[in-house]
Amino acid sequence: MTNDVKNKHVVVLGGKRSGLAAARLLRKHGAKVFLSEREELKQPSVKAELDKLRVKSEFGGHTDKVFDADFVVISPGVPSNAPVVQQLEKARIKIFSEIEMASWFCKARIVAITGTNGKTTTTIVTHRIFERAGKAHKYRAFAVGNIGQPFADYVDEMTENDIAVVETSSFQLDHCISFKPNVAVITNITPNHLDRYKTFEDYAAAKYRIFRKQTKSDTLVVNLDDETLKKQFSKKDVREKLRMRFAPISLERDLSRTYDTCGYLKDGWLTIKINGEKEPFMKEEEILNNVNFRGKHNVYNSLAAAVAARAMDVKKEVIRESIAAFEGVEHRIEFVRDVSGVHFINDSKSTSVNALWYALDTIPAPIVLIAGGRDKGNDYTKVLPLVKMKVKCVVALGESRDKVETAFGGLTKVVKATTMDDAVKLAQREATKGDTVLLSPACASFDMFSGFEERGEVYKRLVSNL
Repeated sequence: MTNDVKNKHVVVLGGKRSGLAAARLLRKHGAKVFLSEREELKQPSVKAELDKLRVKSEFGGHTDKVFDADFVVISPGVPSNAPVVQQLEKARIKIFSEIEMASWFCKARIVAITGTNGKTTTTIVTHRIFERAGKAHKYRAFAVGNIGQPFADYVDEMTENDIAVVETSSFQLDHCISFKPNVAVITNITPNHLDRYKTFEDYAAAKYRIFRKQTKSDTLVVNLDDETLKKQFSKKDVREKLRMRFAPISLERDLSRTYDTCGYLKDGWLTIKINGEKEPFMKEEEILNNVNFRGKHNVYNSLAAAVAARAMDVKKEVIRESIAAFEGVEHRIEFVRDVSGVHFINDSKSTSVNALWYALDTIPAPIVLIAGGRDKGNDYTKVLPLVKMKVKCVVALGESRDKVETAFGGLTKVVKATTMDDAVKLAQREATKGDTVLLSPACASFDMFSGFEERGEVYKRLVSNL
């Protein structure tokens, strides 16, 4: 697509953070913008900003005004199966995501990261690596996208020398048409968001949009230990269509025998092979022994970030220094405090069953688990062996507490809570010295909170008051 939007009639669907950022960017480049939000206006300051931008708007529902558009920019919070979206498609009005639209104006090199789990951590680690490298080479690194900073709010600040590290969710990729990152990373794909996608295959297909427009000058980093990705990229017809440099990673096998560019574990060393040269850069145990960044999943995240950075010519020494200094991500297996010998861990960012699996795999037994929230079509089968082996009690919370009780009730003790305050008090009552209380909901937070960040902050505040 072209970035010439001057005098184009553009409708922005969704009036939250991404929608407002899209409206700002489009107005800056001369588009005539109309913003439509399904929910009622809750913050007068939003309407005041739109009026200042000379953006006409409507709140409390989508009217026929949304069809008066040259094209539509859709926020990630608006489902692709929403009636208004289906009507727009039927009217053959082009729909683009905020990530797609922002990329039209991006002069910087793009490293885009997606996956069911690990994408935020991998994004932050990758950003830290480029931040450190940029100090020596006089460029800036931006962390944007699903991480919480809309791409559209920062893209005009970026120059040809800069790096945009863009975390991309499946919702943001749904309406990407020409998005073409210099490096694309897929951490893993496991069942998630099945409340918004008809099938798991549809969800996976959204993720694969991240590399659809890549060419031979670009790089695709893929975790071949993930069953879905292994199956997808073992298909002959898929491999033959890949035009970019394929750079897989694995902790289970030495990929250097097969691939010219890859990341793997050999004799305890995380190793990158780039252009045929093998470069051990870090001991695996350095990550596993980092109390704020521990766990096998963080070894995968680090290796993916390292290969992505090395593909952009960052030196291995800078990569190692950046990862060694990393202190973890807030709300992701975050140590809160010790209370009478009981460790309290905040893993509020766990919004899928796979994220819960990683937390249970990382945290030593015995565990008192707080789980539940807004269900996304969860199948708890994968975590049942770990729950049986390591969890002494489950505190079931939120809308899905009955489903959580049904899933785990035959394996361990389950108690139910109606509020986070109740959950923390019940967990403390069930835990004894040497136990860990783990908040790892495996569900969305929107039944009780504005997002996983608020859920984690409330949990940490309650724990600090114990």
